[in-house]
Amino acid sequence: MAVTGVGGIFFRAGNPDALREWYRTHLGVVPEGWTPWEQAAGPTLIMPFASNTGYWPEGKQWMVNFRVTELDELIAKLRQAGLAVVTAPAWNTPETGRFARIYDPEDNPIELWEPPLD
Repeated sequence: MAVTGVGGIFFRAGNPDALREWYRTHLGVVPEGWTPWEQAAGPTLIMPFASNTGYWPEGKQWMVNFRVTELDELIAKLRQAGLAVVTAPAWNTPETGRFARIYDPEDNPIELWEPPLD
């Protein structure tokens, strides 16, 4: 018996229907109904942080990190849709890849990660 992957990410929302639509529209990760989102194989990190981490906003207990391709194109698409996208050169390294940060309508942090090329 072994864990084989992440089966879902579940969290409370003030307006679940609107938030599902936001994730579907801007990130494409919430298909219609209860159909699971089929993801590409790749690394997934489960990493607890100290309760006083400054890596994401105080008062938020979690942050989702989505693996992406073509980060620059995604950033442009999100900005064109009126979303604020935060980038910081210090976040990017040849060993870890490139990162950007957005926030959903309920102010939950979402990290976008383009892994380094092989």
